[in-house]
Amino acid sequence: MGQRVAGGDRAAFQLLVLRHEGRLRAFLSRAAGCDADDLAQEAFVRAWQRAGDYRGQGSYAAWIMGIGWRLFLDQRRTARRREALAAGEEISTISDPRPASDAAIDADRLLGALSPQERAALTLCFGHGWSHSEAAEIMGVPLGTVKSLVLRGRAKAQKMIGEGADA
Repeated sequence: MGQRVAGGDRAAFQLLVLRHEGRLRAFLSRAAGCDADDLAQEAFVRAWQRAGDYRGQGSYAAWIMGIGWRLFLDQRRTARRREALAAGEEISTISDPRPASDAAIDADRLLGALSPQERAALTLCFGHGWSHSEAAEIMGVPLGTVKSLVLRGRAKAQKMIGEGADA
């Protein structure tokens, strides 16, 4: 179906959006927080604009997840530049208005303590079931880097859980 989209088939693209939208939004919400909807929407816009770039190597899902991940990284870099320019000004934070269970709050707290790359690697491999090599493709990094990010992220999370149990 990805090849049909590459050929400009709008109906095939709509089916792919329906098939992959939930997974992409869930991944981006873990990686980016409240910006997940906008990022996912932009990822699908870019996927349509660049439909001809998809060559059928790897899964279409991994290709669209990679677009979403790169958009997140771009957005983060832009935000950092803006913060650097506005140094000294107070930046307000926006909290997610959705209620969350205690387990979700704990998971969010654990993930929040990790770097965005560690968070993404853990979310892709454990939260979404991607293999390490698929996560490497999505994130645009070498396989060894993903393995290191997963190990480091797990170790940090386990340490935090251990410290929480001691309290």
